[in-house]
Amino acid sequence: MNSRLILAGLVSLCVLTTSALQADESKAPGTGQRISLFDGKSLDGWDVLKCEAVVENGNILIKAGNGVVQTRKQYGDFIFEYECKALKADEWDSGVYFRYDSIPNDQPWPPRYQANLRKGDEGNVGGLKGATSHGLCKNGEWNSFKLTVRGTTAAMEINGKPAWKADGLQGPKTGFISLQCEVPGGGQFLFRNLYLTELK
Repeated sequence: MNSRLILAGLVSLCVLTTSALQADESKAPGTGQRISLFDGKSLDGWDVLKCEAVVENGNILIKAGNGVVQTRKQYGDFIFEYECKALKADEWDSGVYFRYDSIPNDQPWPPRYQANLRKGDEGNVGGLKGATSHGLCKNGEWNSFKLTVRGTTAAMEINGKPAWKADGLQGPKTGFISLQCEVPGGGQFLFRNLYLTELK
């Protein structure tokens, strides 16, 4: 009889422990829904500012000018995943801006922060100490990036490999995300598979 009582108690304890763990997991940060920011057909949800961008063959083509293709919504803590490909044969340049709330009227781009797509600096963020890596991108091919921003910290993965982690973000706690258009100097770029997960 005692053995049965002990077994029943252990089963009850396991059930309670599992329920508690599940409850904790539901409150854990980083469990927001992963949503697509680009449907492959239109630029719904984006504003094209000071440049030209179109949808071509299911991709966003950064076509002409100096400017940005900017989300209409601002985000605080998030994971932003994207794939891109430079169409220029050499000295390509573009980028992804984040955590900014405005662009100066006399400037094509915000002052910071930019996850660079310039040749040799892909994924690096200027003005953020430690946010650098090299050799993870494939020239002339599609490359995938995963930018995680939480509080004052940021981290990058490139083609599935950890690139860097850094602390020291300043400025607005929420802001737009945008694709940089720098065609006169850096050539055209293609973007696809744009996904965002808001972190709670």
